[in-house]
Amino acid sequence: MHNKILILDFGSQYTQLIARRVRELNVYCEIHPYNHYPELDNSIKGVILSGSPFSVHDPEAPKPDLEKIKGKIPLLGVCFGAQYLAQNFGGKVMPSQTREYGRAMLTIGDNQCTLFKGVTSKTQVWMSHGDTITEIPSDFLITAGTEDVKVGAFHIKDEKTYGIQFHPEVYHTTEGLSILRNFVIDICGCQQDWTPASFVNETIDNLKSTLQNDKVVLGLSGGVDSSVAALLLHQAIGTNLTCIFVDNGLLRKDEYRQVLNSYKTLGLNVIGVDAKQRFYDDLKNITDPEAKRKSIGKNFIEVFDEEAHKITNVKWLAQGTIYPDVIESISVNGPSATIKSHHNVGGLPEKMNLKVVEPLRLLFKDEVRRVGNELGLPVNILHRHPFPGPGLGIRVLGEVTPDKVRLLQEADNIYINGLRQHDLYDKIWQAGAMLLPVQTVGVMGDERTYEYVVALRAVTSTDGMTADWYHLPYEFMAKISNEIINKVKGINRVVYDISSKPPATIEWE
Repeated sequence: MHNKILILDFGSQYTQLIARRVRELNVYCEIHPYNHYPELDNSIKGVILSGSPFSVHDPEAPKPDLEKIKGKIPLLGVCFGAQYLAQNFGGKVMPSQTREYGRAMLTIGDNQCTLFKGVTSKTQVWMSHGDTITEIPSDFLITAGTEDVKVGAFHIKDEKTYGIQFHPEVYHTTEGLSILRNFVIDICGCQQDWTPASFVNETIDNLKSTLQNDKVVLGLSGGVDSSVAALLLHQAIGTNLTCIFVDNGLLRKDEYRQVLNSYKTLGLNVIGVDAKQRFYDDLKNITDPEAKRKSIGKNFIEVFDEEAHKITNVKWLAQGTIYPDVIESISVNGPSATIKSHHNVGGLPEKMNLKVVEPLRLLFKDEVRRVGNELGLPVNILHRHPFPGPGLGIRVLGEVTPDKVRLLQEADNIYINGLRQHDLYDKIWQAGAMLLPVQTVGVMGDERTYEYVVALRAVTSTDGMTADWYHLPYEFMAKISNEIINKVKGINRVVYDISSKPPATIEWE
């Protein structure tokens, strides 16, 4: 059994980032709502209290029960977590005179404090708080502070309990990972054995034990999550896994053939289904984005169900669910208000009366890629940009027709291949072309044209929650624009989207 760090979530936007940083140290951790966490056992070596959008003075502020934790196992309060410890055990927290948000210089006052072992005496940290600790209980020791925040960090005497007013998990806290390492490794004593290799071995063993000789069906998308899930299952149960890869007519140019060949080369038992016309027929006259998503999702479920029923005695449906999906469903703030209608294969388990197996449900996206690398997943799938479930169906704005999809596939193919040829693809989180429902006047030779506009999009991001537009070189944009207009008959204008998320979204629909 792996050592475990428990992260109690008070609703902070940074909670998942704390977990990702702990896992970078090859230590397993789990996020649980502050008011619903598991019984402590010997595997839990320490607890981290997250930040929160609440003030400790808010009537609805989280109030965790720490009776079985504080003073018994190592505890680290981050931001709100630190303020809660101070306020709840005899100190005072008051609204700050000047709200401290952003970079600050932290001065370490106690060089003997294990939490700051090896950390520079003056180090940059990231603050994000409207309250400040003004008085500490008598058994608290101040270990660090900034010009504006006297209690930047504290340690409770004779306990392995610590509080920090800043966020060690964000990039702008330059030695944040060292501070977390000191807590997780030195103070909690965790073994660094949570690795891609250990995950692969344990997951395959668990799948063998759980599935035994049962048959499993899995819908492949060509993306990294479903592909890694398929490889794990394949290594566990071999030909008892049947993968179904549906061509909905909304994939990128030649993607269906290329990806299908990649899967077969890996030895996967894959059924390819050409269902293009079915999807196109159902999309006729639909222009509303959500209606398009529902049409594409409904047809996928029907096609998948029909193909799966051709396989006898299937007991399980495999899904590529990853840890952020699991966290969202048990969030301290309740389930997410907006769940995309194409997420995974919603509705299939109930429709097909199957049990669900989710080999990746403990992993973050970056961990899925590391596991995929361990399993030998081809680079063209492993490092593929995220691609929306409805595919080009939501990148052809307005009504989707086979001709419009063909135009977009050609333009997108020129763009994506250009990014690869100019060593830009791997610097970008996600890129793609959108076909706009607008025709504009152009001139080619001596003729006037009245053709479509394509918008190019490229963004940088770590998780897709926020994104910034990528500054493509002008020379590259000029070359790609010229190539699209000259080679794709039906497009006479190319524009580039320079909107960030928020306020815009990555996709246009």
